[in-house]
Amino acid sequence: MSRSVSVSSWLLMLCLVASAAPAELIALRADRMLDVESGRILSNATVLVDGEHITAVDPAVVPPGAEVVDLGDVTLMPGLIDTHVHLTGSDPSFRNLVFSENSAAGALRGAANARTTLLAGFTTVRDLAQLHPTLDLITVALAEASEAGLIEAPHIVACGHALSITGGHIDPAMFVSSAEGVLELGPEFGIADGVDEVVKATRYQIKHGAKVIKISATAGVMSLEGSVGAQQYTEAEMRAIVEEAGRHGIKVAAHAHGTEGINAAIRAGVASIEHGSLVDEESLQMMKERGTYLVLTAALADIMQLDGLPTPVREKAEYVMPLARENHQAAISAGVKIAMGSDAPLVPHGQNGRELLTMVDLGMSPSDALRAATVNAADLLGTPDRGRIEAGLLADLIAVGGDPLQDIERVLDVQFVMKAGEIYLAP
Repeated sequence: MSRSVSVSSWLLMLCLVASAAPAELIALRADRMLDVESGRILSNATVLVDGEHITAVDPAVVPPGAEVVDLGDVTLMPGLIDTHVHLTGSDPSFRNLVFSENSAAGALRGAANARTTLLAGFTTVRDLAQLHPTLDLITVALAEASEAGLIEAPHIVACGHALSITGGHIDPAMFVSSAEGVLELGPEFGIADGVDEVVKATRYQIKHGAKVIKISATAGVMSLEGSVGAQQYTEAEMRAIVEEAGRHGIKVAAHAHGTEGINAAIRAGVASIEHGSLVDEESLQMMKERGTYLVLTAALADIMQLDGLPTPVREKAEYVMPLARENHQAAISAGVKIAMGSDAPLVPHGQNGRELLTMVDLGMSPSDALRAATVNAADLLGTPDRGRIEAGLLADLIAVGGDPLQDIERVLDVQFVMKAGEIYLAP
């Protein structure tokens, strides 16, 4: 483990209280339970939890000595999964943090945001780049602290530093200034050019604990570069990243708005396209053929206040957001595989579920949207031990008031949260 990750983990240990170990045997009872795969609501459900795992669903007999937790008039569901968050970010003005915060402050903010996210019903998240790009691998430290029980947080699949070309969308300098000598970084911080450098950058992130690699295939909205969708990494560079990550069993997520960059990333073999604002028919066909996931991050268009953003950023957002909505509707109609991602904090931490409302507004059924946040998201993350309520899987469970298949807004009314057999929120 790198010294920097150890420092962040140490700070979290000092400042946060470890959670209690889960009870050995718990019987959860609820008036309703959602079978996400079939899209059906089942009545009067009982789920038996032993330690961190589900051991039975609707057992004939509840074993003597089990702690019975009667949740009552709620719908029991698998814990939700958000495949695109930035836990160390606060709001769209995060660019100010590049110069104003150290790793200790970033770690503490990330831990607080992680707890808020967990209590909103998201028991797993994929963190796609910390928003303190010149500092240590805070998100990896948060992931380790979560699994060690040092903080109240979802399971975190962290990427560490995202990869970008020099002067690209995820080059930190492009969020604050393009002036010479400002934040001149190299492969260790994810800024890499050419096949040899991108392979080195990929290896460095994996060495220091990254469980997913994020790349910037195209330009973006929140940086100060002129274009919103121009291709940045070449297909050869992206392919080299995918192949290197694959040798370590690691998947690659591609930030991509523009069509050419999207299609190059798909051909290179990325696991997911993040945003995908300008997908075309060729994009959708290739995604269906290759099983590439699309992570829409669509709710932010309804939530973000653009007035306070720098003029170039606001203009790009005003241009691309309406186009993204049309293309996302086309992707849903085409049957592309979709996983839920909010891009929090652009959707505020704890309001991640609003992405599900937007997905339904774009044309998905509530059951399809919920699958995107459970079984589909688990498949994308390569974590088959969650996303369903089934014996042998992790006891990552939540309960919401009402029936989310009838009213998707019920996902915002989270009344119970269990992660790995431990109860974090109870009615």
